[in-house]
Amino acid sequence: QVQLVESGGGLVQAGGSLRLSCTASGRTISNYAMGWFRQAPGKEREFVAAISRSGGATHYADSVKGRFTISKDNAKNTVYLQMNSLKPEDTAVYYCAAKPWLLPGKVITDKNEYAYWGQGTQVTVSS
Repeated sequence: QVQLVESGGGLVQAGGSLRLSCTASGRTISNYAMGWFRQAPGKEREFVAAISRSGGATHYADSVKGRFTISKDNAKNTVYLQMNSLKPEDTAVYYCAAKPWLLPGKVITDKNEYAYWGQGTQVTVSS
């Protein structure tokens, strides 16, 4: 079983940047497909970005494409989400998720497929 801990959230002005980290313990993330999701108050948890087990394939929600970048450092057992040009509508709790997966190049965008979740980190973007 893998445990996930997110960090790096905070308060930032519109147009600013943040980098979220998701550090795993208990298992190596080299065997996992990983994803970032977010949930704003009163809304459902939504997909943000995903990366394949190998790290060679990524996928983004249209709302963040070109602004956010997901990356994976298997040596550090950490997944990152670099967020640039932040907007007030990016305000949410951001969650990291992991799914054990055999295929190296597949990304997973459906939150219902993920087995493990972190506790979340708050991102607030002021206008």
